[in-house]
Amino acid sequence: MRVLIAPGHFSGTLTAGEAARAVADGWRTRAPGDELDLAPVADGGTGFVDVLHAALGGDLVALAVRDPSGGTVPAAVLLAGDTAYVESAQACAPGPGDPARAEAATSYGVGELVAAAVATGARRVVVGVGASAATDGGAGLLAALGARADRALDGGPAALAGVGEVDLSAARAAVAGVELVVAHDVPIPLTGLFGTTKAAGVERGIAEERVPAVDGLLEGWAAAAGRRTSLEPGAGAGGGVGFGLLLLGAAGVPGVDLVLDALGLEDRARAADLVVTGEGRLDFASRAGKAPHGVAQVATRAVRPCVVVAGEVLVGTREMRTMGVETAYSVVDVAGREAALAEPYDALARTAARVARAWSR
Repeated sequence: MRVLIAPGHFSGTLTAGEAARAVADGWRTRAPGDELDLAPVADGGTGFVDVLHAALGGDLVALAVRDPSGGTVPAAVLLAGDTAYVESAQACAPGPGDPARAEAATSYGVGELVAAAVATGARRVVVGVGASAATDGGAGLLAALGARADRALDGGPAALAGVGEVDLSAARAAVAGVELVVAHDVPIPLTGLFGTTKAAGVERGIAEERVPAVDGLLEGWAAAAGRRTSLEPGAGAGGGVGFGLLLLGAAGVPGVDLVLDALGLEDRARAADLVVTGEGRLDFASRAGKAPHGVAQVATRAVRPCVVVAGEVLVGTREMRTMGVETAYSVVDVAGREAALAEPYDALARTAARVARAWSR
């Protein structure tokens, strides 16, 4: 039997590559004769550059950029042909939830990454936009590229209070002549009921009672910088990094689609008998551009069954079927929550062994 193993990352525990290897190790304990094709995937968030580097080759240019709190963090630009790829999560990765720090967190480092990518001479710069500690509407990113305003743009959403005048001319000049692409993980707008603060503000450390106020700050920022652009799909990705890039003329695409095309996943799915994908948590948000949904759609087009292995499964059978998923297995249910967190690789492998017992011929 031929099995395509194409998981995304398991947040905080396993990279996509580690998850793929864990599933393969567990599968082999039950079905050692099966042919396994490992294809770790990403959706624009964490692991975007690593997955593309494995798929496309190319050269990694290492650098250090500002982190959301003003320190420094290592990051990289991937050069493949005339295209440079960067990942917002490398510069702006989520950390411990601290309400005070969350409202001051900046995406400035993402702008430094974009500037470094442009400086390589690449004709096209693709920015994977997903997991983020900042909810600043991309203001910090724009500041790093030269934008100016009547308020500080690199002080997080709190610093945007009362912003009225924004000058993006220097930032636009900094990327002139370069094709910009936003590879977003979720196609949400910047503000409102389905915006970035409502969707993930609490996860970034914003106090729940402060969510409406922070959303209001982003509303003011959007009014000053480009209200119409703030409504575009992907403007809210990465805490609004998508918005900052769209203001510079970037085109938005689902990150998972870009990655799956680079991996040639549709042809690989047609060559398989079963597709296995996964992520840390399968929930309603998984239907909005996340890795398992993208993989399941590929499996559907290839007319192959798709099974999900997730840390937790928080959707029912009906929701799974609308995603193109036959069934899903929870690591927490199989191995227990303590083991899933303390020994995530082994716990995922044990769960994959159970899947193999049920699905392998």
